Amino acid sequence: MAERGKMADRQGAAHPLSGRRVVRAAFVLAMFGWGVGFYGPPVYLHAVIERTGWPLAWVSAALTVHFLCGALVIAQLPRAHARFGVGATALGGALLATIGVLGWALCKQPWQLFVAALASGGGWVTMGAVAVNAVIAPWFVRTRPAALSSAYNGASVGGAVFSPLWVALIGAWGFAPAALAVGLVTIVMVGWLTRAVFSLRPQQPIDADAVPAAQAAPDSPRLPGALLWREARFRTLALGMAIGLFAQIGLLAHLLTLLVPLLGAQAAGWLMGLATACAIGGRRVAAAATRPGVDRRTVAALGYAVQLAGTLLLGAADEGRVVLIVLAIVLFGSGIGNATSLPPLIAQQEFERGDVPRVVALIVAIAQATYAFAPALFGALLQATGTVRLGADAFAFLVAVAAAQALAIACFALGRRAGAVLTVQA
Repeated sequence: MAERGKMADRQGAAHPLSGRRVVRAAFVLAMFGWGVGFYGPPVYLHAVIERTGWPLAWVSAALTVHFLCGALVIAQLPRAHARFGVGATALGGALLATIGVLGWALCKQPWQLFVAALASGGGWVTMGAVAVNAVIAPWFVRTRPAALSSAYNGASVGGAVFSPLWVALIGAWGFAPAALAVGLVTIVMVGWLTRAVFSLRPQQPIDADAVPAAQAAPDSPRLPGALLWREARFRTLALGMAIGLFAQIGLLAHLLTLLVPLLGAQAAGWLMGLATACAIGGRRVAAAATRPGVDRRTVAALGYAVQLAGTLLLGAADEGRVVLIVLAIVLFGSGIGNATSLPPLIAQQEFERGDVPRVVALIVAIAQATYAFAPALFGALLQATGTVRLGADAFAFLVAVAAAQALAIACFALGRRAGAVLTVQA
């Protein structure tokens, strides 16, 4: 058996199909992870309120606990991967997330909802961005950006598939049976991927022969310790990513609930799926725009400007204006993927090679810890203003989202003046 494992490792490094197989496996992991833990919670929020009648502010606060707990678990994932492996960690997370979502469906008291949020939030991130990167990294060096981009598309597909799927299953079976069914499929799929792909490691990366020796090891960092925090480029990048995602999660968390009174639950679910499907197109446009020599901050700022236009257009939403609603969702959805994928590419362009890993880790951690509070704060605003649907009634809510998006644009723009752009390290 040990010899068979060694042979599998050797074949994994040499077989031309193994790279595509690894990317597909990471794609599926991302699809289930984001489908259950990122795009599922807005549906859970609506289902819990419908079932219990609890205040929006309470249920929104549980969403904040969900995302905040995930941020704390993310910090421990590298240690868990080193000890248990990516696959085993993700499998345990899938089980924990299933228990958590069942908790959302079965809770009888508000405090039980917060316990469930701890489980769902801590479980899904084991199938999220850190896990996808950990799956891809051993297999690719030179072509890692392309491999990661393809794998991360699974997150957008997860939103396009799971948003309407959750609504349909809950409507047909009820929340608890739907949670159990999706959870069991997720556990089985992650278990199979672990056995077939995640447990294998190549002796060398697939594209190792194409990597110059000079690139084999990263350069020494030029901004160690507190020096990085003194850099305006870093501060504006971290703030831009955090504030932009704060606005995005704040709108996404409540979008389904605000669409249902206008369109009905199933149509609202399909529109949620459309928003995340548009993220794939937006990511492709951004990838085409980020050619060598192009300022990636400008691309990010333009992407948020398109999202801002979509947010403001939602203010004109009404029962008879379906075309406007769809257009607004398309505009907003086009930036969903770029909000997480562009900032690391900006870091790659603006910082020395040895500083990039630390910069990326910090901006991602800061962003998730920030956007975790968006569901609760925007939920409190909706409850305070008595908003139950999109349109003119949601004026204060949409203006708050748009203001945050405008602030993110300003952060990316200010960063352009902070220093010269370094040579692109693709």
